[in-house]
Amino acid sequence: MQQPVVRVGEWLVTPSINQISRNGRQLTLEPRLIDLLVFFAQHSGEVLSRDELIDNVWKRSIVTNHVVTQSISELRKSLKDNDEDSPVYIATVPKRGYKLMVPVIWYSEEEGEEIMLSSPPPIPEAVPATDSPSHSLNIQNTATPPEQSPIKSKRFTTFWVWFFFLLSLGICVALVAFSTLDTRLPMSKSRILLNPRDIDINMVNKSCNSWSSPYQLSYAIGVGDLVATSLNTFSTFMVHDKINYNIDEPSSSGKTLSIAFVNQRQYRAQQCFMSIKLVDNADGSTMLDKRYVITNGNQLAIQNDLLESLSKALNQPWPQRMQETLQQILPHRGALLTNFYQAHDYLLHGDDKSLNRASELLGEIVQSSPEFTYARAEKALVDIVRHSQHPLDEKQLAALNTEIDNIVTLPELNNLSIIYQIKAVSALVKGKTDESYQAINTGIDLEMSWLNYVLLG
Repeated sequence: MQQPVVRVGEWLVTPSINQISRNGRQLTLEPRLIDLLVFFAQHSGEVLSRDELIDNVWKRSIVTNHVVTQSISELRKSLKDNDEDSPVYIATVPKRGYKLMVPVIWYSEEEGEEIMLSSPPPIPEAVPATDSPSHSLNIQNTATPPEQSPIKSKRFTTFWVWFFFLLSLGICVALVAFSTLDTRLPMSKSRILLNPRDIDINMVNKSCNSWSSPYQLSYAIGVGDLVATSLNTFSTFMVHDKINYNIDEPSSSGKTLSIAFVNQRQYRAQQCFMSIKLVDNADGSTMLDKRYVITNGNQLAIQNDLLESLSKALNQPWPQRMQETLQQILPHRGALLTNFYQAHDYLLHGDDKSLNRASELLGEIVQSSPEFTYARAEKALVDIVRHSQHPLDEKQLAALNTEIDNIVTLPELNNLSIIYQIKAVSALVKGKTDESYQAINTGIDLEMSWLNYVLLG
């Protein structure tokens, strides 16, 4: 049965082909985003909580609130479609959930067929479904012989009972036989619709021959997070960082960026390379293939080369604002970059032990490089998150508040998202939810990062 067509605001939603269209422009979305939009349309004007969305859209799937928040953000970005005058389609209701803010128009099957010119006309049924029971009874009576022998009817019934019994027995034997075979069933060759503007980032291999350095792994995770944040913030690409994503589900992303550590012989010695490959999922072609040997001083050079190579492969020039932002949020010495990424990775873990270790590493970075003011802000963010879980004593809290006041006044950090992350957590600790909500939304406008959406949730 063909799914109904619905108009949500200015967009015409066609669930059967996972597309939304407006003014001749068509966008192909992930099936999950289409299901989410249709569910909002079915409950227009209602406030839907995350639990309701998980139960009705992510059926029989174990997902976190962050997955819902990220999906809402992707849906908002697709509906806005870089139109600054676009209305607010999905509004966040603090402490309640989300609400669809635009009018919804449902079309009947006939109207939907007229709108979707590419869909074939429905095949008429041989017998109308609106026939009355008496008419059906008359037809049945005319086809049935007036008299039937009881013995013949009994033999006929016995035959069909034995037939279905033997058929069921044969099916059971066949299923048992197939289950004992080692061969796998052939995979379906049908392909889902791919969005060429979506990119997945995966970690394929985290070590070389069962050996890995935690510094190299943290560096690779940090580079992946930087690429995802940069493309989501400064381009029209939608990047999904799945390096630490443990849910295996089909993806409609048109491209995949894979990071792996491979062991390869070079100059008569085995060396561990960080391999980065960008593949176009539509035809399987390789758009980018780079290999790097990570040393103590070349981390920053590797990162800059990767960003430049991605810019050429994706035909996506980096804006001046992004280059200025990278100059502010990254250390000028490559040796500090790995430690900084490791501290940031500890922050994303969020447990007490990881937060304490992150604070220690950032303290060492600030001590060795006082001009790296972004590390001071990162340490203040870690400490305020620690305070939200286990309150500091009065002396420690007073010192932290003084440090936050000093950081907020630094001119080089005014236009960076981390300032609003600190303000959001600080306001949340004080119970000022509205102020916290406003701060983190400002941070998202400046930077579409995974951490910002976690704080929003």
